[in-house]
Amino acid sequence: MIVISWFLIAGIGGATSILAGMYLYLSPQLPDVETLKEVRLQTPLRIYSADGKLMGEFGEKRRIPVKYADIPEQYIHALLSAEDAQFYSHNGVSIKGLLRATTQLITTGRRGQGGSTITMQVARNFFLSRRKTFARKFNEILLALKIEQELTKEEILELYVNVIFLGKRAYGIEAAAHVYYGKPLSELSLAQLAMIAGLPQGPSTQNPIANPVRAIERRNWILKRMLKLDYIDENTYQQAINEPVTAKYHSKNLEVNAPYVAEMARKKVVEQFGLTAYTEGYRVYTTIKSTLQNTAQEAVIKGLLTYDERHGYRGPEQQLLTAEEASTFNTLPQDEQELQIQQWLENVESIPEYGGLEAAVVTSVGEKNAKTLLGNGTEVELAWEDGIAQARRFQTENVLGPKPQNASDVLQIGDIVRLELKERASVNQEAEEQPRDRWYLRQVPDAQAALVSLSPKNGALLSLVGGFDFKQSHFNRAIQAKRQPGSNFKPFIYTSALESGLTAATIINDAPIVVNDEQLEGTWRPVNSSRKFYGPTRLREALYRSRNLVSIKVMQSVGIGQTIRQLNQLGFDTSEMPRDLSLALGSHSLTPLEVARGYAVLANGGYQVEPYFIERIIDFEGNSLFEALPQTVCKTCEEEPDQIETPELADDTEQTDVEFFSIEFDEDAFEFDIDTKVLLDILEPQDYPQAPKVINDRVAYIIDSMLKDVIQRGTGVKAKVIGRRDLAGKTGTTNGPIDAWFSGYGGQIVTTTWVGFDQNSLLGLREYGGSAALPIWIDFMKVALKDVPETKRLQPEGIVTVKIDPETGKRARADDPDAIFEIFREENVPEQSEAAANSESYSPYEDEEALTEELFN
Repeated sequence: MIVISWFLIAGIGGATSILAGMYLYLSPQLPDVETLKEVRLQTPLRIYSADGKLMGEFGEKRRIPVKYADIPEQYIHALLSAEDAQFYSHNGVSIKGLLRATTQLITTGRRGQGGSTITMQVARNFFLSRRKTFARKFNEILLALKIEQELTKEEILELYVNVIFLGKRAYGIEAAAHVYYGKPLSELSLAQLAMIAGLPQGPSTQNPIANPVRAIERRNWILKRMLKLDYIDENTYQQAINEPVTAKYHSKNLEVNAPYVAEMARKKVVEQFGLTAYTEGYRVYTTIKSTLQNTAQEAVIKGLLTYDERHGYRGPEQQLLTAEEASTFNTLPQDEQELQIQQWLENVESIPEYGGLEAAVVTSVGEKNAKTLLGNGTEVELAWEDGIAQARRFQTENVLGPKPQNASDVLQIGDIVRLELKERASVNQEAEEQPRDRWYLRQVPDAQAALVSLSPKNGALLSLVGGFDFKQSHFNRAIQAKRQPGSNFKPFIYTSALESGLTAATIINDAPIVVNDEQLEGTWRPVNSSRKFYGPTRLREALYRSRNLVSIKVMQSVGIGQTIRQLNQLGFDTSEMPRDLSLALGSHSLTPLEVARGYAVLANGGYQVEPYFIERIIDFEGNSLFEALPQTVCKTCEEEPDQIETPELADDTEQTDVEFFSIEFDEDAFEFDIDTKVLLDILEPQDYPQAPKVINDRVAYIIDSMLKDVIQRGTGVKAKVIGRRDLAGKTGTTNGPIDAWFSGYGGQIVTTTWVGFDQNSLLGLREYGGSAALPIWIDFMKVALKDVPETKRLQPEGIVTVKIDPETGKRARADDPDAIFEIFREENVPEQSEAAANSESYSPYEDEEALTEELFN
């Protein structure tokens, strides 16, 4: 016995010496635990709107750091029950747990779980590899002891719950709550908290999405442990274990639908800060206004769906059955039908939603209705008027098939179609059968659109939409698609003309012209879209009627070189612009953002502003990394509130009550309150650099009045539905038609919309800027300008208002009953007309509402 005792003592002493030696060897090599106090968790890059709403998140790890004080007590109890019941009593190492793990290793030869405390897991996650070796385990123990000496239990728990991997790219418990349940940790039930507490042991293979059976077993085991440890009572335990699993994958909960802008911001930040931007928790605040952005996305979707419906139904996205199989489907045994439908559902569930359009499979077709199933198994019944009756077959962009007579003319069993939720049913608690949501048969449009909105004050982007749906196509048409703007470009040609001395009353003969120009590769005979010629036409009328031949002759009069120089001054890149007269009709391709930038100059009184979309960038700790310093229109150029200006009158004119938003507009058409002023969205500090003046303020004033006439009496007349007198803009359509545009402004917001096909396909007859693009602009501006007071542009010095003869453009005789008002720079006031024979002013348009857009020919 004495010998055995000596051997035992010697063995213990030897083991102690070995352990002491290892401690002395390894301890100096251990990392400094103090670094945990200043640890910076890998946190994704987040993009926000100007009003602080999340627009995008980028990073390998989804993490939302949480403070210890914000951790629900029930979660802490669940976690300790699952991972470390003695957490508050041990010093970082559980001797009992280590002995249990050692015994399992000796008896089974397998390394087991259960030996690591929460503190040891913190040590492993922050400092050590996950490779299971004795040396790593010993380091883990030593580090755990050091951590317990340096940090409080609360600090250790906070580190643990924020760093632990919980599956589906979720790091930390708050991120896991959003990933699995789509809501904050504070809103989870006990059963859901226990489910998350059970994830650390098998985050990828035993989570409730990958393996719901195993996840439930783990959850219930934790709940039983909580009962045993007196954290919950029997009643609470029974309720929790009987709670069904509701976990499913939830993507990032974005508050603003702005994926194109979020991607623009991501790219910009990574270019500036490198790949660390994905892990350093940078927060990027953009200039985007959340309400305007969501409205812009909705307007683009609505506009494209409306256009698409006008051009017919192209058929289902997929047909899972042949016509013969569909006709005999209902004769199959019930179990075979159900099996096939289940297989179809798996197919439908994998199809992404685009623009709010959900995929569904047709399961039965009646005479005037059809039944479908959404990917989540919800049955949707389509009535005849829910898109079936309207689904005439597409044949060409100009031709539709006959109206359907029965639902079978449109649909068959096994068709995969798209549905739009039109009306959410209101729940009636007293009704035996609840009403169903109303859905509408749709299809994903082939056409695309873009919308750009910015502040003319400093170029800040307020909203941007690059296509129907970012998931469908990442191509950002707002900044990447170079398209011919057609007549949308004419205001810049006319601005150049006014700068060169022409006036809004200058007469240009709308007559045939033949252009022989080597740049045009032959003889060019441009025409108006109506194929008519209208004779002598004033510049103002030519712009609001969008006359092609007048625009060409205007540019010819000014000179190509002079026009190019002035376009360059307006901010356009003229290096690739054609040096020929086709430029007068918008032949040079531009992006919607470039066009909007040009219109900002016209909207702000002649100042060049640079579009920008990142306001500031801050790091995880709130330190500023970047702040925008945009060139801003000077204070003296703002409209002043409560100031009514009376235009200066020439000696032989009389004062009029006409407001000069539309010089030729009927005096009695509206009453207009000009004692209003828009509240500027962005208040700039005094030290912002001043935007350069690029247009004479008197020219800017005149071109603004001409563009207001486009809305009041020209091709943009539909915009009058908004009910404002401060709107100005211009339509644009190119040959085909292929491209449809509308650009305009009002209330300190400039907006450009474009509609077309990526493949340059034809839009179809009558699909002009005023019919395809303008409705999107209207839907957006209606909301954007709601409750925004109307603006009144101050009349600059050196502007006079004169009555002119509309036939000659010269100053009218005092006794001329047909005289109209026009505005001029004082040095450009025309001479008086000579007496003319009686003649009536002829307009080829009897109905101003029916004006069509003149095309680029």
